[in-house]
Amino acid sequence: MGVAKFGMNMPRNVYSGLDALDNLGTVVKNATKVAIFTDRGILSTGLVDLPKKKIEEAGKEVVVISDLPPEPTYAQAQKLVDEFRESGCDFIVAVGGGSAMDTAKLASLLVTDRYTIKDLLDDPLLGEKTVPTCLIPTTAGTGSEATQNAIVAVPEKELKIGIVNPSMIPDYVILDAEMIRNLPRSIAAATGIDAMAHAIECFTSNKANPFSDLFALEAFDIIMNNIEEACDNRDAIDAKNKMQIAAFYGGAAIASSGTTAVHALSYPLGGKYHIAHGVSNAILLVPVMEFNEPAIRDRLAIAYDRVVHGEKTCTTVEEKSAWVVRRMGEIVKHLDIPTSLREFNVSPDDLESLVEAGMQVTRLLVNNMREVTADDARRIYQQIM
Repeated sequence: MGVAKFGMNMPRNVYSGLDALDNLGTVVKNATKVAIFTDRGILSTGLVDLPKKKIEEAGKEVVVISDLPPEPTYAQAQKLVDEFRESGCDFIVAVGGGSAMDTAKLASLLVTDRYTIKDLLDDPLLGEKTVPTCLIPTTAGTGSEATQNAIVAVPEKELKIGIVNPSMIPDYVILDAEMIRNLPRSIAAATGIDAMAHAIECFTSNKANPFSDLFALEAFDIIMNNIEEACDNRDAIDAKNKMQIAAFYGGAAIASSGTTAVHALSYPLGGKYHIAHGVSNAILLVPVMEFNEPAIRDRLAIAYDRVVHGEKTCTTVEEKSAWVVRRMGEIVKHLDIPTSLREFNVSPDDLESLVEAGMQVTRLLVNNMREVTADDARRIYQQIM
């Protein structure tokens, strides 16, 4: 791939499989007071109860910090960080999706008053971790539990921006499929497609390398062969556990490689219209992959060879590549995820502001193997309007 040097940052301890949550007592054994970061939606489902019980059984005091809206702005995330600073906790456990985990990771850097989240938007490497973290995802999607990234909305730019700092790599991760058993199908679907996007984008990124390929290709294989079962069947615990592992692998791939134009062009949809991150990616996944296909055909053919476990009916690189893009579209359709912006009241009059905002996400656009011009972005957005 022509990348001269590459690296890999990984969480130190990862627990998965049956009753993985039983490890939580050991994880917090050196803590005195534990903060659980979550959001109101997760709290209302009772999903926090079991982790909280495990921590209390280990003899630790627990403070639940939950006043977090979906897709928070940096100011909303800062409010939770300030609450955490005042709590006197010396360990952070996150129970939730990407927003809860990202805010928890930011809090681990922000015990100091020398800088705020807003300062980290300008200079992410200011942050130094001072509090250990354990992340327990309640979706199989964002991969935040494996990354050094935290995404926050920046209203004045109508954009979501990633803060990237190696110190935010979690210390512990627990992947317990019971935490996603009762996830509503629509959320399981959108977050699962987010994980699929992570995998295929990292595999077809300019930053792809032997480390990221290992995780991205395995994640893509698992997701393509398990996502429908995991979303359709509440009791498909094996498929759900596989999706959790794949989402984690997708996060590991991001930590070594990076996403591309799907994520770059989706950020304005979350920042301006508050469309859920996974849904934004699902809407853009096939249009961007079709645009990229001439430049990533060889990589998509490799992906075909990996994910098709039965008889391989495609023989040429072109056929294999087209099959992968088509199959991703079929999965999005099967999962009943929207494929256009019409139902989100996005006006054609907003096209130019979307293009302008999308083209600002140069951190990810530089990863795209096919250069994306403003005209290209405009055509892609027009396809989904």
